[in-house]
Amino acid sequence: MAGGNERITKALKEVWRRAENSLCADCGKPDPDWASSTLGVFICLSCSGIHRNIPSISKVKSLKMDHWDDAQVQFLAKHGNAVTKAIYEAHIPIYYYQPTYSDCQVLREQWIRAKYERKEFTEPGKQLPYSDGVKEGILWKRGRDNGQFLPRKFLLSEREGCLKYFTKQDAKEPKINVKIDVINATFQPVKIGNPNGLQITYLKDNKTRNIFVYHESGKEVVDWFNAIRSVQFHYLKVAFPIASDNEIKNRLTRNFLKEGYMEKTGPKQREAFKKRWFTLDHRRLMYFKDPLDAFAKGEVFVGSRENGYSVQKGLPAGTQGNFSWHYGLTIVTPDREYLFTCETEADQLDWIAAFTSVIDQAMTPQEYAIEAYFKFKS
Repeated sequence: MAGGNERITKALKEVWRRAENSLCADCGKPDPDWASSTLGVFICLSCSGIHRNIPSISKVKSLKMDHWDDAQVQFLAKHGNAVTKAIYEAHIPIYYYQPTYSDCQVLREQWIRAKYERKEFTEPGKQLPYSDGVKEGILWKRGRDNGQFLPRKFLLSEREGCLKYFTKQDAKEPKINVKIDVINATFQPVKIGNPNGLQITYLKDNKTRNIFVYHESGKEVVDWFNAIRSVQFHYLKVAFPIASDNEIKNRLTRNFLKEGYMEKTGPKQREAFKKRWFTLDHRRLMYFKDPLDAFAKGEVFVGSRENGYSVQKGLPAGTQGNFSWHYGLTIVTPDREYLFTCETEADQLDWIAAFTSVIDQAMTPQEYAIEAYFKFKS
């Protein structure tokens, strides 16, 4: 009996060590140490918790702590991540957002349910709830002035290339009508205070406007997110006919590079430093009095190193403004220096890394146009 157990354990380790099984099948996290004995995939602890909530589809066990019998190990050996992905991920639309382990719970859960429970990607040409080119429904939207979440009707249209929302169900005219190519959407459960919280941003007169929404159903809010990506993708395919699918995919919704509190001073660098919430959205650094403000109090364009932009640790010698946080950093632009302080050294280093990742990238023609607008505005 002991010999049989040793043989099974050895066989399990051999399957586990295959290169295809070195990353979680669902989120890509390295070194997964759980597996589904009914699907044949190797997954991380976090994804195993989601699988455990779908017991009719997936039975999960620890590869280190649980007992595996011979039949289960043979099943894993016949399947594994590559074979199972070939079945359940065979026909994922190019625009569909495939979350990673750094993404929030609702995105990862709906990705796993879409694959294994709803089998959304197993057949070509399957009609999906986010692929129609139009989506209409109710989302709970945060009021700009009172902070209350109220139900609002939203309409997304590929034909019109826009997203609208209406303050009343029977309203003829929308409160906003936003072109799809200036929209970004990113999940913000912590900031919004709801596990299904979605932040929609758009440009109006080249300034960023925020809308905060959620839906009680995780599936519904993720369907809205992917519907926005679908409409954007098809719009950009027409607008940029020679661009590849992957180039267009990279221009769809994006997570912010970094968010958090810093202190800032004014252009004379003698004013007291004020605590503000900062959002770095690629080359736009925006600051807000409150993380849930609809409009930024100000925006800074962050260009490339070859165009005279840099980030430096610390503040210039002789900085006079009063500040309570002591981990400074300076953004140097061709026109002026922007001074910030962070609460901790870890925050300081994270912000410097984020700014450096932007500054090290060459600017696109569109970004030169944005830079010109910022210079004209100032």
